Amino acid sequence: MSKHLIAPSFLSCDFGRTNEEVKYYNQSNADWYHLDVMDGRFVPNISFGFPIISSIKKLATKPLDVHLMIVEPEKYISQFRDAGADNISIHAEASHHLHRAIYQIKETGAKAGVALNPSSPVQSIFDVLEDLDLVCLMSVNPGFGGQKFIYRTLQKIKDLKAEIISRNLDVLIEIDGGVGLENAEVILQAGADVLVAGNAVFKSTNPYQTIDQLKAIEAVRSFD
Repeated sequence: MSKHLIAPSFLSCDFGRTNEEVKYYNQSNADWYHLDVMDGRFVPNISFGFPIISSIKKLATKPLDVHLMIVEPEKYISQFRDAGADNISIHAEASHHLHRAIYQIKETGAKAGVALNPSSPVQSIFDVLEDLDLVCLMSVNPGFGGQKFIYRTLQKIKDLKAEIISRNLDVLIEIDGGVGLENAEVILQAGADVLVAGNAVFKSTNPYQTIDQLKAIEAVRSFD
C-alpha cells in the first residue's frame, strides 16, 4: 500500500486572502504547500515571486515545495531558498547545466527536484536521477491551473518508478496537474508518491475532507 503525500497548489488559492488560506490549510492533513513560480517566459503566465513566498513561509507550518517554471533558474536558487523554499524543483528544459544547478540547490540545504514537461521523456533525466530528491512530472501543459490530466503520464510514472527501483534510489515522484479524486488512485498505482492538487482542493466545498480522501486512498502497487 502506498503512503503518499498531498501538496495543495496555491496557484488555485484566493490571492486576496493568501494569509487566511495558509492558516486554514495549516489545520488540514496536507503534507506540503506547492508553490508555482512563473515568469511569463518559460510558461505563458506570471504568478508570484519572493515576497509572496516569504509571506507564506512566515505563517506556514508545512514545508514549501517550490516549483520554478522560469528560464535560467540557477540565477535565483539561493534567493528562493532564502525566501523559505524547502524543496526547489527546476525544469530540465530550462537549465543548460542541469547537474550544476541541482548541486546549487543542494548547497543551499533545500531538497532538489527536477520537473519535466508532458512532452519530455523521463529518460532525459536518468543521468542525474541519483542526485535528486524528487522528480515532478507535469501532467498538464504548464502555465495555468484547472487543466485536464494527460493520461499518457501514467506510463511515464511507471517507467520512472522502474528506474528508481532498479537503482535502489530514494527519489519521490510528484505529479502536478489535473489531479483529483477521480484519477488519484490510478496515478498512485502507477508509482506516484506526491499528489499536487489545485482546484480539486481549493474549489472543494470541504477542502479538509478532500485532502483526507486523497490521503486515504490505498493504491495497491506491485512494487511495494
